[in-house]
Amino acid sequence: MIDSISIEKIGSFTVGGKRVTLSGLPCYEAQTNANASKRLVDPNGDFWTGQLYAQYIKLAKPQVQYPLLLWHGGGLTGSCWETTPDGREGWQMFFLRHGYDVYVSDAVERGRASWSRYPEIYTDKPMFRTYKQAWESFRIGPHYASDLTKCQPYPGSQYPLEAFELAMQQAVPRWTCNNEAIQAAYDAYLAKVGPAIIISHSQNGAFAANAARHNPSCVKAIVFVEPAGLPTLDATNLAAIQDIPQLFVWGDNLDKYPTWAKNISGKDSFYKSARRYYDALYLKNKQAKWVELPQIGIQGNCHMMMQDRNSDIIAEFIHTWLKQYW
Repeated sequence: MIDSISIEKIGSFTVGGKRVTLSGLPCYEAQTNANASKRLVDPNGDFWTGQLYAQYIKLAKPQVQYPLLLWHGGGLTGSCWETTPDGREGWQMFFLRHGYDVYVSDAVERGRASWSRYPEIYTDKPMFRTYKQAWESFRIGPHYASDLTKCQPYPGSQYPLEAFELAMQQAVPRWTCNNEAIQAAYDAYLAKVGPAIIISHSQNGAFAANAARHNPSCVKAIVFVEPAGLPTLDATNLAAIQDIPQLFVWGDNLDKYPTWAKNISGKDSFYKSARRYYDALYLKNKQAKWVELPQIGIQGNCHMMMQDRNSDIIAEFIHTWLKQYW
């Protein structure tokens, strides 16, 4: 690990998307601040939609041949990789200190990528995650209470409970109608930056898996951090990705919430769809590795393990796995 780093360049860009034209919408008056005069707003005309935003930090002397791309999950932005809610350095800084050029992105419709008018461009309404939803589905604890001092975490939880509300301030809306646009933007992003290493979280597991199938020469490795809804692999898909090292990382308490449960009956959980993907992959790709952290002595981790108190231990495990290839 490098205690001090020398940076060559910090920058950002947008990539992907298309221009759309709206017409037939009513004009209206708006006052943009208390001291401004009202002005006429015409919502008709040309707009850009479907872009991804990325920020990069490039080292003066990178120690790893390929840049590292950090892809966030649903209802989140790239801020989840930066500083943890309780103020520690996040995985962005961890991997910079370990010699990687690091790119952090905001997907289509999130953060600095911005979003578009709905229902004219986005055809569905936005979804917002409640505190209770996050507490339970991220597997921080079994019971949420509006009085945060009364929330019940799981025993041994590594999540910084005192910073939960700060984490919720990072939450953003998401839409269910934009998967094609999101995938197209990630594909364009990878083509622009690659070859690269991808660390994907949650919802982004599916986009990373598809991006690898669409452009395998641009993906040198994928780390799936608790992927949600991986696609089904067939012989053609397997042939495209069979030489890409792929690591699957899982935290604790997977059976405590049905979305993640190993043993859920009647329908697939994210765990089960990921396991099916991995099992098919491993038949052709012995570089694929499935790791449930409690089984290797790393315990107490929730779905947001990049923010847990032991997040550096998990990042070190991922870095050690990646090092064997370069």
